[in-house]
Amino acid sequence: MNISLDPWVWISALLSLAILSFLYRDNPFYKFAEHLFVGVANGYAVTFYWHNILVPALFNPLFREGRLYFIIPFIIGMLYLTRFIPRISWLVRIPIGIAIGYYTGASIPATIQASIIKQIQGTILTPENFASWHAGSAGIIWSIILFIGVLCTISYFYFSKEHKGFLGTTSRIGIIYVMIGFGAAFGYTVMARISLLIGRLQFLLRDWLGIIR
Repeated sequence: MNISLDPWVWISALLSLAILSFLYRDNPFYKFAEHLFVGVANGYAVTFYWHNILVPALFNPLFREGRLYFIIPFIIGMLYLTRFIPRISWLVRIPIGIAIGYYTGASIPATIQASIIKQIQGTILTPENFASWHAGSAGIIWSIILFIGVLCTISYFYFSKEHKGFLGTTSRIGIIYVMIGFGAAFGYTVMARISLLIGRLQFLLRDWLGIIR
């Protein structure tokens, strides 16, 4: 065993143990680590936005370069502070509405491109795909399964007609595809969390206690 003497390693290890102590029950050590994390994260966010966004993108062009039209976003941003003044707190709706409208408009084309157009392109089998596959290729089989799954899943979310007969059969198949998708997504999430846990245990046993290499 070769325990580290680095004070920062000890601080990281003790905070890691404080967070992991929540597995036993809620306790003051976990609450301290949780509040410390939230405070540090917010402090970092404030300094990051100040030095990397507000100063170079707003204050420097407005006050140093004399671009007076930057006063408009400055005033709109200051309206966020009216939330703390009850008499004019309704003015906070203006910057919130502008922000939501802007990001919604910017995300719509990206969402359509990534979640609709690319999905359709990945589902449709073009003649070039068939020409590149030899008979009995697994690619054709998986593409057919994917195509059937897309159609059946769409039919499940078609509520203008009662799910009976052929539509009922396809919708039930669509449910199976949806459950497989949810299961895969949940499995991926579990794997990601386990990977984080393994990384933290490796830090405790290797970098802190020196038990493993």
